[in-house]
Amino acid sequence: MTIGELATVECIRPPTMTRIVAALEESELVKRSADPDDGRACRVSITDKGIAAVKRIRDARSAFLAARLGALDANEVASIRAALPALERLLEVAEDK
Repeated sequence: MTIGELATVECIRPPTMTRIVAALEESELVKRSADPDDGRACRVSITDKGIAAVKRIRDARSAFLAARLGALDANEVASIRAALPALERLLEVAEDK
């Protein structure tokens, strides 16, 4: 994606995304490459190190959520399960925008 596309997806201004990408690039989590269709733009892609970092974060988040859900009783879990279709529809609506 270009920095402009990333900024749009994240609902932030392009200069802010430029600073974020620069920090991620310095940490070797993403890399920039020339945009073949626009000489003024660059494409941003995730590196292997970035993929590993995302995996670690997702694994930690999943473990945290599993522990929290494990502390609930059966009725509370059933209530959450019943709400999942509505929550999934909310995500679909957000992705359409």
